[in-house]
Amino acid sequence: MYRPLLQKKDAHRINQSIDSHKIRLVGDSSIENGIYSIQEAILFAKKRELDLVEINPKLDPPVCKILDYKKFLYEQKKRKKQFKAKQVKVNTKEIRFGPQIGDHDGKVKIKSAEKFLMRGDKVKVFVFFKGRSIVYKDQGKIKLLKFAEEIEEYGKVEQMPVMEGKRMYMILAPKKF
Repeated sequence: MYRPLLQKKDAHRINQSIDSHKIRLVGDSSIENGIYSIQEAILFAKKRELDLVEINPKLDPPVCKILDYKKFLYEQKKRKKQFKAKQVKVNTKEIRFGPQIGDHDGKVKIKSAEKFLMRGDKVKVFVFFKGRSIVYKDQGKIKLLKFAEEIEEYGKVEQMPVMEGKRMYMILAPKKF
């Protein structure tokens, strides 16, 4: 079955695709900033062998610049890539246990939480209540607070214990070293 390719719509309107009669020209040092007719602006751009690019179509008259459109797109893509590279993605790891967890099992959970926090991940610690263990809400809260106290060296409490359905959770964030 034949399907025609959908043409990707450009992010900016350029040259003849600008549908305003008057535009505000900015950014070119050889031409004075100001309001020009579209024909004049396109003529300025052609003389320099560049494109007239609509930067902000929402204003009246729309704001345009004379520049090399392909180079402009390349620089925008490069800036976006750099910005993305600078972002730090924080993962959230989950640790869960019951309200009657033993001391040794608790220490194992603390060790894994320390490992996660040292890597820079956030840790969401759950105490889950099954059946009638919901009666021990206060015991679950005490376990979570003791957990936070044990791990104080590696992370700080970002959110205090909160009850949600049949489980109580607390969020720990890594400390900056």
